[in-house]
Amino acid sequence: MRIIGGEYKSRAIAMPRGVEIRPTQDKVREALFNMLGDISGRRVLELFAGSGAFGIEAISRGAGSVTFVDNNFRCAQAVKSNLGSLGVPGSKHDVIKADALKFPQRLGKAREKYDIIFLDPPYYRDMAKKCLITIDSYDIVSPNGLVIVEHFKKDALEVAELERLVFVDERRYGDTIITILRRTS
Repeated sequence: MRIIGGEYKSRAIAMPRGVEIRPTQDKVREALFNMLGDISGRRVLELFAGSGAFGIEAISRGAGSVTFVDNNFRCAQAVKSNLGSLGVPGSKHDVIKADALKFPQRLGKAREKYDIIFLDPPYYRDMAKKCLITIDSYDIVSPNGLVIVEHFKKDALEVAELERLVFVDERRYGDTIITILRRTS
């Protein structure tokens, strides 16, 4: 897998060994970053980080900082290794081994806010829906910030249940859907 654009364009990143993950396809990442436009200086949170491809792409394109969260030790190590091999300064990232469903509560208590939150949970387990509800209830999205969810086409998100997040857009790429929500003021 390679970084698509920005400072680290064309540089390879490694997948975690011995872990079954489903990395976001290059074409989906490229389309998503084209939709996002300029993300310079933005604060990004990647939940269910896996290899860290989305967050590393964000750093490559100018994000101010990225927090990577994954509950699997090998995934967290792969993210650290990828950041190290690219020479990404430590001030630009934080890698945390934690449960992505519970981590927003910790952020909410600390009154942390993010401009972009990306989540790509395992398919078929309603994890995307559960995580969205948690993100919404702990108010960790900055005003007008975005939450981007990569999910399986049959996984219903039921965004009507959310209080602070509103539906913005949805794009389909084969069996994968990218849903974008915005924090209301």
